[in-house]
Amino acid sequence: MSQRRLAQNEIQVLHEAFHAETRSTNIRLREGEYQYSLARAIAVFQLELNSPDVKELTEKLYGKERAGDIQFIRKIQTILKKMEKSGIVGILPKKKPWDLQRYVLTSFRFEDVDHNVVVLATDDQIRQALALLDSQSEQDQTSEPESKAFGAKALLLTIMIVVAYGTSVWALTLPLIDPTVFIPAFTIAIICSLLLGKTLSRD
Repeated sequence: MSQRRLAQNEIQVLHEAFHAETRSTNIRLREGEYQYSLARAIAVFQLELNSPDVKELTEKLYGKERAGDIQFIRKIQTILKKMEKSGIVGILPKKKPWDLQRYVLTSFRFEDVDHNVVVLATDDQIRQALALLDSQSEQDQTSEPESKAFGAKALLLTIMIVVAYGTSVWALTLPLIDPTVFIPAFTIAIICSLLLGKTLSRD
């Protein structure tokens, strides 16, 4: 399964879920029922640092044909809404308005309405997922200064290109072209354009 890059708010939500204690809920989490199957499926995704949407969950549990059935998808969405109200799942903010809602467990241990304790991941699985999450967080922190430096360099080169080309055009509009202004400005513009191209191609 491909793993997309996590946003900072997603990292925080996953951390909270991995560290959460047993949560009480007012619905059943009994094997064979939809909410139990959905919770287990979300747990599998979440241990791989993924937050599935309703179609991904439906396809994983019931196959592609059911995932294409709008009525069935709506039924699953209704169950997920009930699970959200009961504190079992949380919904991540959408990046685009047309995106489907993505779900995360608020914990991996629940006590349901019948006082049954449901464990959706072992301690070892949670430790492994936490190690993976921490590793990704460290990579993001390391790459952030590099990204800022890249942006600053690209911006500086763009400004220099605009100024140099502007100076070149201005020199050409003079009644008498001054080569001591035009040639250095035009040369700087070309060099900066090449450097900007190289900088962008490395990104």
